[in-house]
Amino acid sequence: MTEDGEKSVPLADVQPGMLLRLTTGDRVPVDGEITQGEAWLDEAMLTGEPIPQQKGEGDSVHAGTVVQDGSVLFRASAVGSHTTLSRIIRMVRQAQSSKPEIGQLADKISAVFVPVVVAIALFSAAIWYFFGPAPQIVYTLVIATTVLIIACPCALGLATPMSIISGVGRAAEFGVLVRDADALQRASTLDTLVFDKTGTLTEGKPQVVAVKNL
Repeated sequence: MTEDGEKSVPLADVQPGMLLRLTTGDRVPVDGEITQGEAWLDEAMLTGEPIPQQKGEGDSVHAGTVVQDGSVLFRASAVGSHTTLSRIIRMVRQAQSSKPEIGQLADKISAVFVPVVVAIALFSAAIWYFFGPAPQIVYTLVIATTVLIIACPCALGLATPMSIISGVGRAAEFGVLVRDADALQRASTLDTLVFDKTGTLTEGKPQVVAVKNL
């Protein structure tokens, strides 16, 4: 919205303070506050609540949510990497790149294990080079390569980060956001969970189970 009327602008040109219009079916491009009108917004991707929420003048809207019905004007307050959705995405990426205690332990073991394996491979190669049968160079290379392949700590170093990336990514698909990879490790020791959201736990897929005529 400008002094000259309404016009479409690229998302990259939207700045805080600009007045924008949303209508049915639109996806909210940036965070902001409604200045005029009312609408029902689907905020399931942010709050987990499957039922659309009614928004009116003075209410906040967040990037990524969808207008199910209605039309509003809102003033942009946060764009780009400053929106709530962007912060959530960063949080997920940080969780995927963070290391739990077991991952740090694996790194420490690998730091010691790798030099030891290389030393053993070189020692074995030297034994076969000086005391092995001919052709010595062939046996030397085969033995050294065999030791490195068998004792390579690749699995030790890759198992933890790969499981974290897979676990955090899979959880995000189901709407569960993990802030710290160490939480995944601690989760195995939990015996009590406390939920505080809407008072109920559902699958987020409401369906009609009965119809009664009054």
